[in-house]
Amino acid sequence: MTVTAYVSDVRDLLDHVGRRGASSVAELTLADLRSWLALAKTRGKARSTIARRASSARVFTAWLVSQGVCEHDPGAALARPKSQRRLPEILRADQANALLADALDSATAGDPLALRDLAMLELLYATGIRVGELVGLDLDDCDQQRRTVRVFGKGSKERTVPYGVPAGEALSAWLLEGRGSLLQPASGAALFLGARGRRIDPRAVRTLVHKYVSGIDGAPDLGPHGLRHSAATHLLEGGADLRSVQELLGHATLATTQIYTHVSVERLKRAYDQAHPRA
Repeated sequence: MTVTAYVSDVRDLLDHVGRRGASSVAELTLADLRSWLALAKTRGKARSTIARRASSARVFTAWLVSQGVCEHDPGAALARPKSQRRLPEILRADQANALLADALDSATAGDPLALRDLAMLELLYATGIRVGELVGLDLDDCDQQRRTVRVFGKGSKERTVPYGVPAGEALSAWLLEGRGSLLQPASGAALFLGARGRRIDPRAVRTLVHKYVSGIDGAPDLGPHGLRHSAATHLLEGGADLRSVQELLGHATLATTQIYTHVSVERLKRAYDQAHPRA
């Protein structure tokens, strides 16, 4: 919850309470809070927004008590609506293979940018790393012999992620035949470079992924994070255990990784509905 969102929520709450006839913030009641959240629901606000508003209200009323403005905390009894967690859209394994095959076809001419694009796409799908982690990679973060990359994720937490043979081949081609063509004094140690020789920007990677995904029949419109979701789901479907996938993705808790098990179950249910004669 950002400070801006919190301030906006509290202002809206106070405006609502004033319209209900309260003359002082000390008169704030649980009924006022529930009425405010109910109004947001009738206006079609998302579950996540309502959950955030409830959190803002609880923080505000607790502060009022700490300041001696209110004797009792009406927000303490306010229910905590759970935000609905949408299942991420992903590519099927055949769609991911088609995407990478298209990138490989583009790279066969030896164009430095095409070689770079193939290496980035292969690495994103092979490792499931975030786009910010990809563009932050330096040359010495990549161990080509062991086929691993050292990644600095959220909170500057370091982890080592393996990648497969296709990604290794694409990365070698980029480093041997492509990167030198784009190299400039400002390049530094960046593993992936933009057309002007500087470290590539995340927006350029997002544009690239959208471009290649748009060429795949039936594929949802995905960015780099969609490749991350796809990689995690395909790992689990291939037999990887949840704990290993958590480590690969750099999730702080196993609960975050568990959403990918739901994706797999949803796909299983769709397959069942389509195939079973008595579905």
